[in-house]
Amino acid sequence: MAAGGLSRSERKAAERVCDDPEELRRKVQELAGAVRNAKYLVVYTGAGISTAASIPDYRGPNGVWTLLQKGRNVSATDLSEAEPTLTHMSIACLHEQKLVQHVVSQNCDGLHLRSGLPRTAISELHGNMYIEVCTSCIPNREYVRVFDVTERTALHRHQTGRTCHKCGAQLRDTIVHFGERGTLGQPLNWEAATEAASKADTILCLGSSLKVLKKYPRLWCMTKPPSRRPKLYIVNLQWTPKDDWAALKLHGKCDDVMQLLMDELGLEIPLYNRWQDPIFSLATPLRAGEEGSHSRKSLCRSREEAPPGDRGAPLTSGPILGGWFGRGCAKRAKRKKAT
Repeated sequence: MAAGGLSRSERKAAERVCDDPEELRRKVQELAGAVRNAKYLVVYTGAGISTAASIPDYRGPNGVWTLLQKGRNVSATDLSEAEPTLTHMSIACLHEQKLVQHVVSQNCDGLHLRSGLPRTAISELHGNMYIEVCTSCIPNREYVRVFDVTERTALHRHQTGRTCHKCGAQLRDTIVHFGERGTLGQPLNWEAATEAASKADTILCLGSSLKVLKKYPRLWCMTKPPSRRPKLYIVNLQWTPKDDWAALKLHGKCDDVMQLLMDELGLEIPLYNRWQDPIFSLATPLRAGEEGSHSRKSLCRSREEAPPGDRGAPLTSGPILGGWFGRGCAKRAKRKKAT
């Protein structure tokens, strides 16, 4: 084990490589051609598309795993302040233009949903921090909330502390931690993800180390002969285990690449508008007596809607606590051997 808690291979994987501007522009032109010519394009997304929203990635130089393995604390801007990034909005636009058919995401931050991407077009393989479900109801009854529902939950402990409005059973979050197997229909939507992968002739991977996704053979059509597998395009600053398979690897930040791509395609990137955020129309209000069931800051359409103490408050940064980020990540921290 090398100094700082990372092995040599782990440090190599964490190293960032940036294409120079002209090289990146040339590669984006090639990517734009692939997007135009694709018959069925599926986008796989990872934590790297949300770093511009002040949500840390995992294996980057300042990623959650990297910092924890170095024995350092992990902090981030209040997740209730996070908004869909340029990349999220670009993907939603590409889907609307019928250039992207489906999105398979490892992210739990709910930003794809909030960008306006239809629920049917998203497979959130590791869950959504804004959704809790009743698994006693058949089909499962879903509750979209305007706050992080994972405050009291952790690995193998998923009850949120609220109950189903219909049957009274305990609600649970939808997060799939490392070491768990995701079995919920929604928002994981595995059936749609598998179907999309089987139809894809092109896959675009954005901001994912692919170390988790590579373990899902159904997403890579491994049963097909190599000549019939989808063409793979990867956007990442770091090495991924699929690089050797890629038709093209672009070393750049996701927002930078997507801005160039949308320019090349002649498409305008829509601006995120909180007043049009789908989460507010999808959300189920808390019942009387449930107001004290969480202490997480709620999303609001504007500062005027925020509770008096929150109005005008600056973005805050502090330790990431509980639920899908804190306790789940802590399970992965390597313990030092006793000497």
